[in-house]
Amino acid sequence: MRLGDRLRVELMRATARFTVSYGDNLRFAGTDLPAPTTERMPTRHGRVPVHVYRPRGIENPSVHVHLHGGAFLMRYPAMDDWWCRYLAATAGVIVVNVDFEVAPRVAYPVAQHQAHDVAAAFAQDGTPVSVGGFSSGGGLAASVALQARDSGSFTPTLQVLGIPALDLSAEPRDTDRGMISPDLRRLVRRVYLPDPASRREPYASPLLADDLTGLPPAVVLTAEHDILRAEGDAYAARLREAGIRVVHDVTPGVDHYFLTEDPVRARTTMAMIAAEVRAAGQSRIAPPGRS
Repeated sequence: MRLGDRLRVELMRATARFTVSYGDNLRFAGTDLPAPTTERMPTRHGRVPVHVYRPRGIENPSVHVHLHGGAFLMRYPAMDDWWCRYLAATAGVIVVNVDFEVAPRVAYPVAQHQAHDVAAAFAQDGTPVSVGGFSSGGGLAASVALQARDSGSFTPTLQVLGIPALDLSAEPRDTDRGMISPDLRRLVRRVYLPDPASRREPYASPLLADDLTGLPPAVVLTAEHDILRAEGDAYAARLREAGIRVVHDVTPGVDHYFLTEDPVRARTTMAMIAAEVRAAGQSRIAPPGRS
């Protein structure tokens, strides 16, 4: 790894809590919930902290596992505190915000494995578990669904893929314009996926998976001017072709920060997602190995 890359990413990691303010204008619900509790969950790459938000007055709630963004470079789950609070309060679910490890301390597939292992652990007693995330976290959520299907570990009730990064194999073009620069996308590939062959693996780039049958229903959220829109749109189409129920919503006129850029429309979008998560968690399922 280039020394310059390592120093740049370590600086991003160290300053994230001071520089990331996405979602501050979207605290529509859940601000009265208590601070999340923190647990340490075992994974095949060691224990990782998870921050657990609990709804008020809900008996035996289902679980939504949330995976934050940050391009596999920022380890800062609190960036999505606003969303976790909103979903817990509005959908009536326990929200598990996973503090997975990121580059340069680890490389692919550590974050993918940790995300899957945490979600699978919460599903072991038959609790309905949905998964979701934004940006790189949206790609992680899609990866979790693929891993769960392939391993038979559990069956997510829903995958919420917000402005997801679903193809890490393609080399960015200098002519690409938008909030996510070609330079940042190249940095992600160099430090988190240094082996070019790994970038084409389906758990890194779910859009490149040969077969999408048997995956859970999906909410796919894309933004009109986002450089990642084509990936999300294509994945939504492929899921539909595979017979998967898909709610595909495109926010017009915005770039990657699709909710923050249009907070008026965001109220409707967020309420729709919460309704889908709530409905997905209504039925109890048997844990693996039980009938």
